Amino acid sequence: MTVSTRRLAHSPAEQVVTRTTLDRFVPGSSPLQALAMTTPGVSFASDDPYGVDSLANTTYMRGFSQNQLAFAMDGVPLGDQYFFSGNGLDINQAVIQDNIATVSASQGAGALDVPGAENLGGAIQFTTADPENRMGGRISQTFGSNANFRTFGRFDSGVLNPTGTRFYVAYARTDNKLWKGYGHQTEQQANMKLVQPLGPHGTLTGFFGWSNYNQNNYLNMSMNMVNRLGKDWSYLTPNYQEAYDAANGIYTPAVQALGNGADEAFATYYDAATIQRNYLSYLKLNEDLTSRLSSTTLLYAHVGSGDSEASATIPSPNGASLSQSVIMMNTRRIGGIQSFHYTLGRHTIRTGFWFENETSDMPERLFAQPYPGEGPVRSATGPFVGPYATAWASSFSTNLFQFYLQDEWQIRDDLRLLAGFRSLTQTTHGGASYNNTAYSGQDALPSGSLTASNAFLPHVSLSWHPILNHEFYVDIAENMKTYPYSIWGSNPSGLWGDSNQQAFQQGRQGLRPERTWTYVVGYRYSSDLLSASVDYFHIHYYNRALTVTTGPVYQLVNSYSDVGSETTDGADAALTIRPIRNLSIDNMFSYADARYQGGTMYGGEYYNLNGKNQVAYPKYMYKAGISYQVRNVMLNFNVNYLSRRPLSYMNDAHVPSYWLANLGVSYDFGAIGVLRNLKASFNIYNLFNTTYIGGMGVAGFPMAGDLPTVFVGAPRQFFGTLSARF
Repeated sequence: MTVSTRRLAHSPAEQVVTRTTLDRFVPGSSPLQALAMTTPGVSFASDDPYGVDSLANTTYMRGFSQNQLAFAMDGVPLGDQYFFSGNGLDINQAVIQDNIATVSASQGAGALDVPGAENLGGAIQFTTADPENRMGGRISQTFGSNANFRTFGRFDSGVLNPTGTRFYVAYARTDNKLWKGYGHQTEQQANMKLVQPLGPHGTLTGFFGWSNYNQNNYLNMSMNMVNRLGKDWSYLTPNYQEAYDAANGIYTPAVQALGNGADEAFATYYDAATIQRNYLSYLKLNEDLTSRLSSTTLLYAHVGSGDSEASATIPSPNGASLSQSVIMMNTRRIGGIQSFHYTLGRHTIRTGFWFENETSDMPERLFAQPYPGEGPVRSATGPFVGPYATAWASSFSTNLFQFYLQDEWQIRDDLRLLAGFRSLTQTTHGGASYNNTAYSGQDALPSGSLTASNAFLPHVSLSWHPILNHEFYVDIAENMKTYPYSIWGSNPSGLWGDSNQQAFQQGRQGLRPERTWTYVVGYRYSSDLLSASVDYFHIHYYNRALTVTTGPVYQLVNSYSDVGSETTDGADAALTIRPIRNLSIDNMFSYADARYQGGTMYGGEYYNLNGKNQVAYPKYMYKAGISYQVRNVMLNFNVNYLSRRPLSYMNDAHVPSYWLANLGVSYDFGAIGVLRNLKASFNIYNLFNTTYIGGMGVAGFPMAGDLPTVFVGAPRQFFGTLSARF
């Protein structure tokens, strides 16, 4: 694996994963998986080998979770990456992975010009490939474990006329059985990108993406469930009788041995699934207005809908003890970004603004299930027709505005200073739009408005190259995260996820937006023989907010509160050696000590969290990789180590550490007939068949003890691919 770096205006350096590196992974796998395996300080975990299950995926970068980082594709903000959020889009559904050109991570202080209201300390940007100048295309066919079957095809028009018009259209379909339990996961995507040069000083780019994901879910488990029932335990489908008996308190001996009601209830879910449909489009105009002034105008729109389904121990109108619960999510985001770039002597000035309007509607509908043997059982993947009740509904409307201004001053040829700031304000109105007290158990659900605003969030960085190949840098920034929102009862949904309206009103009185100050100092060396880097970072949180989850399994209760502050001290080190041509050996080590500095009232009791480690993030990570090419053969091997991660805020429960290794080999046959670069590849995911915990936090985190909120990672999986260009 090769990680290259390049200097950019908004940060002393960025970690960049290129298309060459992405091609060494299984086609269609998440680009975040490749980023995490090749970049220090980044972790990614899931429950499937592709890493595309948006319900289970978790991404962390230097302790910041996926809903505390800015994500953007071609400059389009992707918003909150938490599954139940009403204002985000997962990168795996925004674009086909094969059409991504680069993935870049700006760690620590982040970047001023990246649109992201969630950014507390970092940005991850994806750049899609442009259409090629030559007419042609590419095809790829993958086969793998669990009846995996993935097809990808793309056609490039080439240059169509003297003005340079060109486009591509692409389609991908993936279908596979679950590696445990019953069901399938099917994903379909289509992309189109158009590039129209406007003379020598401008370009108009258009993009359209469509995705349709239909996935039976893997079961989220507690560590008690994993240890007693085993990693292969899953939903009870198609054993409806056992699930029905459990709804009436009749458990099998294996489930009874779990010893607590929450685990027993989760272990006897009948089924669950997610369905997601998304449309994303943008128009981008780049213009050179003068020899010194350039402009970029970006307009975008995202429309998404989906369903999250699960069996529920709620009696149906016919008297049966089970119902099908379906949370229906509908979202719409429209926005625009205008930016300018001006050069004056040794100064490069960048400024711009971003506006976005978001609306979302998320009701929970209930559908009847039959008595065992008295009719067809409703499937978690639909169709969903004829609900007998609505349990509750949430709706939100958000307006967001961001402005930034920065000056990059090349003081000397070896010394560069960047200074700037951004202003950010967001107002969200919403919460409960309907409440059926018989099902919610609350007289009034949270509803109201919150505004997060800060007029001056500064960012300063200094980069010094004293001699060739050596760089020292300093990066300092203040960031703010706007108030999160999501469906009632989910995590982390902010104040709107609290148990009732009274809790919302009490919480808003003292709650302030989360802020951080991030300090980074580092050194980097690069030559043909080796690349090395080391840095130290310190992060100080203000108004650190946590969501604590408790309550019965079908009516989980969240409490969102300010616990004071949190500090993180850490260091990343990376070394890449290239002793001979086409051989690259990578080693990366990361350390991060993230500790809460306050406490909170919960359930009428004060919990002192001072000195407790942050949940879900490992203190130590080690990554190693070897990539070697011999003529037409490419070999690559990588291995990641994650130390144990706290499961509870009081740190009395952890998930264990693990090693995860992958192996890949490919052979390029070159040109055969009309085909160019005919290539065969073979990949093994989880080479040593390690049992490990992947994603965490789907049901939140407990104050103390265990909770069914983790996903078991996929076992060893095999993939073979044939691909070619024409």
